Amino acid sequence: MEKSQNYWIEQLGLEPHPEGGYFKQLLCSEEIIQTAPNEKRPYYTSIHFLLTDESPSHFHRLKSDEVWYYHTGSSLCVHLLHPNGHYETIRLGNDIERGEVLQAVVPKNTIFGSTVDKANDFALVSCMVSPGFDYQDFELFTKEQLYSAYPAHRDIIDRLAYDRLPDQ
Repeated sequence: MEKSQNYWIEQLGLEPHPEGGYFKQLLCSEEIIQTAPNEKRPYYTSIHFLLTDESPSHFHRLKSDEVWYYHTGSSLCVHLLHPNGHYETIRLGNDIERGEVLQAVVPKNTIFGSTVDKANDFALVSCMVSPGFDYQDFELFTKEQLYSAYPAHRDIIDRLAYDRLPDQ
């Protein structure tokens, strides 16, 4: 019997994330790396992350690479807006014959968000960031901020960028 999104949220102790979906930090390296003169980060951090068709991951950017690992549920589409203006999608899932992958990397400084395209479904993944995640390195975007930089991609911007940023 397949587990519901509520099962995973409860069993894993997931909480709402500012970018959308539900998460819980699992791992945080005890070792620290100097990333700038006055910045230190753990070598890595890792979370469980559950997204639904109604609660996608909105467009955001990190200063570190992020590795995504697929676990269960529907496939997940990761939408990337590269700094050079190129738009790319990566499908995380277990249908390898249809081009889905079990893990993928979102390069640092790439604006990205994720969607579960199957109605009333969810995707459970893990995300590992190295150097480790810190909210100081996390930037959410509004539609207006992205339209001028990515004019050819208004449809996905309308879907995954906020009208107004949520209170963080």
